[in-house]
Amino acid sequence: MRKKNLILEIAVPVPLRRLFHYLPPVVGEWSQLKSGMRVRIPFRRRELIGIFMKTLHSSDQTEHKLKHAIEIIDTESLISSEVMHLCQWASDYYHAPIGEVLESALPKLLRQGKAIGEVKNSASLHTPLKCTVSLNGDQQQAVAALQAALGTFQVFLLDGVTGSGKTEVYLQAILAVLEKNQQVLVLIPEIGLTPQTIQRFRERLPCPVVALHSGLTEKKRLEAWNAARTGCARVVIGTRSAVFAPLPELGLIIVDEEHDLSFKQQEGFRYHARDLAIMRAKHNTIPIVLGSATPSLETCHNANSGKFIHLKLMDRAGGAQLPTFSLCDIRNQRLEEGLSPALFDAIRATIGRGEQAMLFLNRRGFAPVLLCHACGKIAMCGRCDTRMTYHQTQKKLQCHHCGSQKPLSKCCESCGSSELLPVGTGTQRLESALHERFPAHSIARIDRDSTQRKGEMDKLLESIQSGEHAILIGTQMIAKGHHFPNVTLVIIVDADGGFFNSDFRALERMGQLVLQVSGRAGRAEKKGTVMIQTHQPEHPLLNQLITDGYAAFAKTLLDMRQGTVLPPFSSFVLFRAEAHSQKKAKDFLEAVKTVFPHGQKSLQCFGPVSAPMPRRAGKYREQLLIQSSRRSVLQAALKEVLPAIEALKTSKTVRWSLDVDPMEMF
Repeated sequence: MRKKNLILEIAVPVPLRRLFHYLPPVVGEWSQLKSGMRVRIPFRRRELIGIFMKTLHSSDQTEHKLKHAIEIIDTESLISSEVMHLCQWASDYYHAPIGEVLESALPKLLRQGKAIGEVKNSASLHTPLKCTVSLNGDQQQAVAALQAALGTFQVFLLDGVTGSGKTEVYLQAILAVLEKNQQVLVLIPEIGLTPQTIQRFRERLPCPVVALHSGLTEKKRLEAWNAARTGCARVVIGTRSAVFAPLPELGLIIVDEEHDLSFKQQEGFRYHARDLAIMRAKHNTIPIVLGSATPSLETCHNANSGKFIHLKLMDRAGGAQLPTFSLCDIRNQRLEEGLSPALFDAIRATIGRGEQAMLFLNRRGFAPVLLCHACGKIAMCGRCDTRMTYHQTQKKLQCHHCGSQKPLSKCCESCGSSELLPVGTGTQRLESALHERFPAHSIARIDRDSTQRKGEMDKLLESIQSGEHAILIGTQMIAKGHHFPNVTLVIIVDADGGFFNSDFRALERMGQLVLQVSGRAGRAEKKGTVMIQTHQPEHPLLNQLITDGYAAFAKTLLDMRQGTVLPPFSSFVLFRAEAHSQKKAKDFLEAVKTVFPHGQKSLQCFGPVSAPMPRRAGKYREQLLIQSSRRSVLQAALKEVLPAIEALKTSKTVRWSLDVDPMEMF
């Protein structure tokens, strides 16, 4: 017999910013309910797995309209009070439905209702290597500062040039945490970096180390999650969503490559894992380390203002030297598949010495454009306002935005001409050209196309390390974190994209990418060389970057941002709307604009305007940007207007989203 008027408040994984009320299950044990337990509930015409929040004695709905929960799945809370606090903060800050936020904190199998009692712990202890690592002065100071901060909340920026030994600083700090019988969370941006990071940590740390990322099977992911929850795993290394990993004895958080865009979730619940990690460290009163050779401008600003403690590693570890930069002016040059004669000469000399050359081009496929020579028609995606990329190996055209594909036609769909020309260079075309020039040498291409099969990335990296390939070609997948000791030449095929992009962050990302790619050169005894092809060899920011370094480059960009009142000197939120009709998307955002309080000087609305790609996957996309010099004003305004926005009739005719602190204006 249930207690009279007892009502369960449940967070349901649906895009509605509210909690839902249910009566207790008709059968089964429910008297020991705790916040964070899973509850199976009826929701409209289906069953969902919700999270119990608390009990109430009254509801805003009449009791006879309330449905009974079907069952209480758990006998213990799966979402700890600490993770629950983080999720509630995230829900408030990003104005995301709490049900969707809590869903992000659980592995898929638990979201589907799998019983936690069936899960085995997958963490096992590996035998660490007994090695003595000699730290330089900067590394010693960084380790000492981190060890002294254990048990307190501090945000550290570990700012070190590529190859400066940031990972060794991490390891020494982790060892100090393990001695206190605490756990460590390490966030990394890419799945591709996980295997080598895991291997290195397992070789050095005398404790179970587990990985948490989307590349694992759902079973393995759940086992790793449970190993963290039970304390069996002492170190958890994971990508973005691992920020919600259950760690009851958390003592340190590390965010490696903190500047990386991969830490921002771009769909559904749009959160930034770095910022959530900082809030988690604050709540737990523990230190957090943000590591990068090219910190984001937001992090640079916080370090400059004294909000973060700035630790610098100025030299490469082990005596390795920083590479020499060379700008290759390709104006009026005759290029062969995008490469100038000077680059071919440099590649020939490098592989002739038995060393490896790496070419970076952030465009996969054979050619970004297929052009009809007779009528000038370009092969366009039928669902997006963009060109289709020609993939020669598969003989197909593919849109890299919506994924649609079609076989390569023998003639132009517009005029019937057979003179179809691939224009521009992608990684496949680059590979083909280099095979023709250097037929006796093995070439490895690393991009999303060549690493689709499970385990292929690991095989490629292993073969590169073994020296099997003389020439490496890749997209940003090879730009960061990898250690290739025999690579002495790095070529950036096209550095000009960041100069002409409409996104105000494009210059920052151009500088980060150039230095991250350059960091693959000369990481061992041999000095490296970086050659950058450009049509803008006199560009002041590019020259400042390679001459004075990232700190000077970042300061210039921060001065520019301050003058134009752009982040981090103001805050943004972006409303996006998409619909099959452009008018519907625009009308909705016009209505949103009228809902916002007017007359506040610290709050400005821009738009609505079409997105940089106005049509994607068959839908028209519009954007409305809200800016304020005071974050608190913007947050208060959002809290006030969101109920009114959700009540708009036009909100039912479009798909819309809210992005707090947007990182991309796409």
